[in-house]
Amino acid sequence: MPFEADLAHALDRTTDSLEPDLTALLGGAVQRGRSRRRRRSAAVLAGVGACAVIAAGALVIPGALAGTHSAGSNMETVALAMPRSAITGDQMVQALKKTLPGGRFSQVTGQSNNPSDPSGGYVANGALVVDDGHGAASVGVSALRLKLPLRDGDGLSCERTPARAEGDTCTLRELPSSAAVPGGAVVMSERNAAKHATRADAGRRWTVTVTLKATGAQLQMVQWNSPGGGTGSDTPKATRAAPPLSEQQVVAALTGAAWAPILGAVA
Repeated sequence: MPFEADLAHALDRTTDSLEPDLTALLGGAVQRGRSRRRRRSAAVLAGVGACAVIAAGALVIPGALAGTHSAGSNMETVALAMPRSAITGDQMVQALKKTLPGGRFSQVTGQSNNPSDPSGGYVANGALVVDDGHGAASVGVSALRLKLPLRDGDGLSCERTPARAEGDTCTLRELPSSAAVPGGAVVMSERNAAKHATRADAGRRWTVTVTLKATGAQLQMVQWNSPGGGTGSDTPKATRAAPPLSEQQVVAALTGAAWAPILGAVA
């Protein structure tokens, strides 16, 4: 079911490895990547289904919510940093709506973080289905903070195990330091086939992750060209050829005015 598939994708984001030094990573990974097992660094967003799970049940993942978790059989640990300020689910939703002006929204859900809870509260989320006249699409954003120094964790490496499916793509680049992104940022953009898709018309997932190098603040937007995510025969049929926003538009939005208060609160 889409519910289970999106939860699986959210869980997949809880256990990425943050081992190599970021300087070395950016010097070489942009061109060739690093060989590293990818499991993700915090729970969130394969689509609205995942966010609904998080909102309803706080997505209790012991390792992630404790701030450390293992990354595969080598038992490397990934550390999240507690956000500096509280962010409500409504703030996440309102910022997301501002990012998609003119659309009709449904299946809106949000999850607050909780900096006062040392056993959880690391991630804030907002998600919805938007119809901008070109077909319904599931869109969600998560906000969290990685511990410094940044390493080879979620949103910082295009290498993964197992290998990406045929047709999947991933690019990694840097944003220079500016007023919007002091100290610069790392941008990872992924286009993924629906996992184990059994139909040619199955929806696809686009993910853009922006990580501020100076603070570890990270925003990740996940878009589907369908009303939700899923796997195999449960994957909803694509309702449009492309997601609502291009990679360039996502980066501009996540580093723009609508999300500036969220980035400031995270770090």
